[in-house]
Amino acid sequence: MIHFIKKFNFYFFRFLGLSNQTVDEKLATSIDSTRFVVLDTETTGFDYDTDRILCIGAIVLQNGVIPIQESIEIYIYQEHYNSSSAQIHGILKSEVSNTKTELESLQEFLDFLGDAIIIAHHALFDITMINKALERNGLPILKNKTLDTGILYKKTLIKSNLLNHKDHYTLDELADKFDISLQDRHTAMGDAYITAIAFLKILKKLRDKKEITLEQLFK
Repeated sequence: MIHFIKKFNFYFFRFLGLSNQTVDEKLATSIDSTRFVVLDTETTGFDYDTDRILCIGAIVLQNGVIPIQESIEIYIYQEHYNSSSAQIHGILKSEVSNTKTELESLQEFLDFLGDAIIIAHHALFDITMINKALERNGLPILKNKTLDTGILYKKTLIKSNLLNHKDHYTLDELADKFDISLQDRHTAMGDAYITAIAFLKILKKLRDKKEITLEQLFK
């Protein structure tokens, strides 16, 4: 009964766009004690309306540690597969046997995510794709606060009119900058892991400059 009440409260607060902690309370906690969930999605394409999520990979990051056992990799059954995108992520309809329905997958993902802060690279795409799937299944969209490693990386760069910085940096560029292996690139779990390592590297560079708070990461 207690478990049921806790689960009911979680979805009730999510429905209202709230959490068991206020935003101010959550941002007042230390970076190290905060539970982050680093995620990546593999999709049939890049159109928010017509394309679908094929896989969600997500791992926990807390206290500067990435416990691989606290991770999920969910394959979602879809009728539509794009042969051109399959060349990138390698997910073929004929080879995926452990798929779940979109609704089952989303419920598992939400249970894993809880009220954690989300970390993703070019997060707008992943979050929008997930929110579109949530809406299709009659579920509230995500209200979790989100950090984008693409944006955070730019905070580490030296500001000078003599230097030309790009508007967007790819995950490959961050991996190259921080000497992160690309062995599992273009899989949801592999990209989530690369993103988690990149976040820790970015955090170290920011802390080398000055003491930084969780709230400052969002500015």
